[in-house]
Amino acid sequence: MTTPVLVFDLDGTLLETIGDLTASMNHVLVGAGFEAIEPEKVRKMVGAGVKSLLSRGLEANKVEATEEILQPLLVKFIRHYETHIADHTFAFPEALETVARLRAAGWKTAICTNKLEKLAKPLVKAMEMDQLFDAVVGGDTFSKNKPDAMPVFGAIDIAGGARAGSIFVGDSNADITAARNAGLPVIAVDFGYTDTPVRELGPDVVISHYNQLEAAIKELSAGNVVS
Repeated sequence: MTTPVLVFDLDGTLLETIGDLTASMNHVLVGAGFEAIEPEKVRKMVGAGVKSLLSRGLEANKVEATEEILQPLLVKFIRHYETHIADHTFAFPEALETVARLRAAGWKTAICTNKLEKLAKPLVKAMEMDQLFDAVVGGDTFSKNKPDAMPVFGAIDIAGGARAGSIFVGDSNADITAARNAGLPVIAVDFGYTDTPVRELGPDVVISHYNQLEAAIKELSAGNVVS
């Protein structure tokens, strides 16, 4: 029998990445003559990938994010972020320890993020968590990213697991919608990055700490919530 997969978002779900994302975005914005963005505002801009993040940063500066303006900034952002990808990033309390326990209990695990794959995989490695996941899928790994179901199914398939019984863990509307589109139950963390309170997005379960995740998974696996 094929094992189901726990599919995790990355930024705002497993890792607190706002410090490095903010530093790279402000490096680019200020260098181009725009105003820096406060970290708490950046928290509400993350989730749809780097291009969207920069677009929102420009919009916060009351600048239309045209391709002509955006593309050079995108190149500079990626270059800076690649060099400083884990300067200030850290795992949320007990996140990685919990993933390790779940793997020991028999679950397969995967990451499905809208971060570019060439940024996601080095970040996972830099945080020394690459051995905890059977697959890392980025926003450009497939032709579509979240909220489409394609990368969710792709992460499960690459991990070598079964779609049936798999569960998604995320923090944003893109995560919850992707899980729904894939027909998976979804657990949301309430400490992540979203411009709408996560409870209003309709996840099956909301947790405030990773010490609540195993109980939430047992609840969903027991069929108490049918997606």
